[in-house]
Amino acid sequence: MDQTSSLIAILAIALTASPLPLLMQRYGRGYAALGSALVMLCCLALVAPLVMPVMGGATLLTSFAWLPEWGLTLSLRMDGLGLMFTLLILGIGLLVTLYAYYYLDGHDKLGRFYTLLLLFMAAMLGVVLSENLLLLVVFWELTSLASFLLISYKQESYESRLSGRIALAVTGGGGLALFAGVLLLGHIAGSYELSVVLAAGEQVRAHALYAPMLILVLLGVFTKSAQFPFHFWLPMAMAAPTPVSAYLHSATMVKAGVFLLARLYPALAGSELWFWLVSGTGAITLVYAAYLAFYRYDFKGLLAYSTISHLGLITLLFGLDTPLSVVAAVFHIINHAIFKASLFMAAGIVDHECGTRDMRRVNGLFKFMPITATLAIVAAGSMAGVPLLNGFLSKEMFFAETVGHPVFDEMSWLLPAFATLAGILAVAYSSRFIHDVFFNGDPVNLPRKPHEPPRWMRAPVEVLVAMCLLVGIFPQWSIAPILHASAGAVLQQPLPEFHLAVWHGFNAPFMMSLLALAGGIALYAIRHRLYALYDRLPSIHASIVFERGYEKLVAAARSLVAWMDNGSLQRYLALFIAFVLALGGWAWWTATAAALPVVTQAPDAASLVALGMLAVAATGVVRLHHHRLTAVVFTSVIGLIVALTFVRFSAPDLALTQLSVEVVTIVLLLLALYYLPPTTPAEDSMPRIVRDALLALGAGVGLGAATWAMLTAPFDTISAFYLAQSVPGGGGSNVVNVILVDFRGFDTLGEITVLAMVGLAAHALLDKLILKPPTHDGEGHAWASERHPLFLQMLMRPLLPLALMVSVYIFLRGHNLPGGGFVAGLVTGVALILQYLASGIGFASARLPQRLPLFLAAGLACAGGIGAAAWAFGFPFLTTTHGHIALPLIGDIELASAMVFDLGVYLVVVSVVLMVLAELGKLSVNQAEAS
Repeated sequence: MDQTSSLIAILAIALTASPLPLLMQRYGRGYAALGSALVMLCCLALVAPLVMPVMGGATLLTSFAWLPEWGLTLSLRMDGLGLMFTLLILGIGLLVTLYAYYYLDGHDKLGRFYTLLLLFMAAMLGVVLSENLLLLVVFWELTSLASFLLISYKQESYESRLSGRIALAVTGGGGLALFAGVLLLGHIAGSYELSVVLAAGEQVRAHALYAPMLILVLLGVFTKSAQFPFHFWLPMAMAAPTPVSAYLHSATMVKAGVFLLARLYPALAGSELWFWLVSGTGAITLVYAAYLAFYRYDFKGLLAYSTISHLGLITLLFGLDTPLSVVAAVFHIINHAIFKASLFMAAGIVDHECGTRDMRRVNGLFKFMPITATLAIVAAGSMAGVPLLNGFLSKEMFFAETVGHPVFDEMSWLLPAFATLAGILAVAYSSRFIHDVFFNGDPVNLPRKPHEPPRWMRAPVEVLVAMCLLVGIFPQWSIAPILHASAGAVLQQPLPEFHLAVWHGFNAPFMMSLLALAGGIALYAIRHRLYALYDRLPSIHASIVFERGYEKLVAAARSLVAWMDNGSLQRYLALFIAFVLALGGWAWWTATAAALPVVTQAPDAASLVALGMLAVAATGVVRLHHHRLTAVVFTSVIGLIVALTFVRFSAPDLALTQLSVEVVTIVLLLLALYYLPPTTPAEDSMPRIVRDALLALGAGVGLGAATWAMLTAPFDTISAFYLAQSVPGGGGSNVVNVILVDFRGFDTLGEITVLAMVGLAAHALLDKLILKPPTHDGEGHAWASERHPLFLQMLMRPLLPLALMVSVYIFLRGHNLPGGGFVAGLVTGVALILQYLASGIGFASARLPQRLPLFLAAGLACAGGIGAAAWAFGFPFLTTTHGHIALPLIGDIELASAMVFDLGVYLVVVSVVLMVLAELGKLSVNQAEAS
């Protein structure tokens, strides 16, 4: 397998294999965990051959055209940044899989949990491997949905459901802003491919739309990475099981935001707006979240706020906009993922063994679980920036970048002081976590007596803590290669000179570290007075604010819907037409267009007669709509005249289709009218009649004006292209059919899919429905005893094979002469409906297919399958081909793959007609069985 194929395989396995744990759970809980681990191991095995080329500076790209005219391509990219995140996602995901097996022991269905975890992993891989920005946004939204399902995993808990809803609302809203920003970015750069966008940095920053585009993109970034003021969803996500927290808060969900900052850095950074928005938001988040973390009593809440603070640190580093600050940001992404995953897992062990997360009760655990305590202390030390641990190195780089930053020449002390304050708070909340949980006396009324967890539950924490030490002591050979590759991919230029080492001498960053350590310990020493002061301050809980706002929004929406959605079709049509008139009127008055003379033809007698009949029939429908049968008859006249109009203007395909549709719909309407009263109640009041008359007048004038504008406006027709390309491009001289099955095949596929949904909806609505049929006709006469006249039966039976033969003929000739799958399907439907009318449902049911949904599926499979087959030959979806073959005795004939597509259309149309017919016919059977 080549390198680019490996990218496709990684994403394909991650997406398609996510249900594997759910399927394997039937064999036992262990098999569910094994299924999850196998998927991640397979992905890691496919990543392994890519490591060395990417570490050497290569960027691997692969692309499949999807809708290239719209900028939609299935493009994947693996560079240093993508490799780093892929290894974090898969590596920590594998450790979380092992950890979750023991953490969720005995009370959770692991199959569902691991399936959601794999779905989330696949979405994150899609984000970090996307080369196309639109594809990235699709996976971005998928991470929000998957995280919602994971956060609200404990469905029976109101807190879990509320937390999931808040997370989805915030990150989903940010995703919409990101989508708008990406559309603007692609418009500015002229492409949605990252390779083009990253190379167009100067063009992007100089564009007039740079500011709104940047704000929209940053809204997506800040909501996903929980930056102030969107930070409140992340602590509430602690309602999720701890394995979810360990995964989402270390390597995946919240890191998606800073990943996008890194990914788009070359295109968006370098402006004053970038500096103040990104660094300002990061700085506020860094200090504010650290301040809140210090006052949490729930140690998972403390870790959640510390996550927000460290994400603020990473954001601040990207905002400082120097090459070394970018290197420091990438380095801290790696370090934070390692120590935060280990901290959450250690906290989960404490929670699992003690039964509570309240640090006022969880004390002195070192003597009960010394190994776990040691691991947690080391990880917390890394979070605080203690020397010889990985967190210390990236914190030193952060401090170094705050010293002498060029923006703060006149106040050079401000940024280092701010960074030192953040370091003091980080040491303070890390000290609180270590001292309050593992020392500080004895436990207070714990639900369970604490003890060490199972050996393999602790193993993932041991691996991660070992990495904290390894990177902290030997950074040059342990982490430097991946750091160089990932930071180089972010900067898209040679890296500045830097050296990873434990000791850089007595310099300003080291003195700031010492001051942060001492200040943090001193701050913790006076914690009780600070807690008392904090308790007296007014507090606003973001969850309460959100919930109240959510309730008011729902109430307003219900009031609006109650006013609009009152069950009246007249109300719906009136609102719709009023909206269209308002929009059309605004467009009319604000548009400017050059008027051309209208070319007209002299009317002939036949056209005038047809126009008069059309007016009479339309007036008849309006005036006599209370008489259902009469209205249907007038409607059929309108349809017939419209079909004749198509004939008049040389559109035989449209005429055939219109005529067939009219026959099918009129007959089905007549079948339905059998169960309805002959007349409708006269319920229109005078105000409603006046309203409808005004709307009808406005719609008529509007359509007339629109028609006049179209006839008098200059335009370039695209019909010449279709006429010229129909034979060489589509292999058929019937331009209409070639457009339907080739040039606009995607539209037709969508239309038959909607038609299939209509058939299934009819089946769902009418199946088992019992309606009592009338015993007399509209004039009070009893129905004839002979329900199916013999003459009609004998006439229709020989017509069936003839009609089917005509249908086949119309289908086969459709690519070159008027006809095609849609018309042929309607002709077949008409023939079968007439058989039902002539002989009854019993006769028809015995001879018609019984499993119509299978035929429906076969039709969609034909249409979609022949379109997907183009991928095997390297062409976009729904690309058709045609050619000539010579057959003995017959000679040369032309074949086109579009005929298979047309066969799918035929099967769908016939299946839908038969489904509606069968369900209407069974109404009388259902009533007879019920009685």
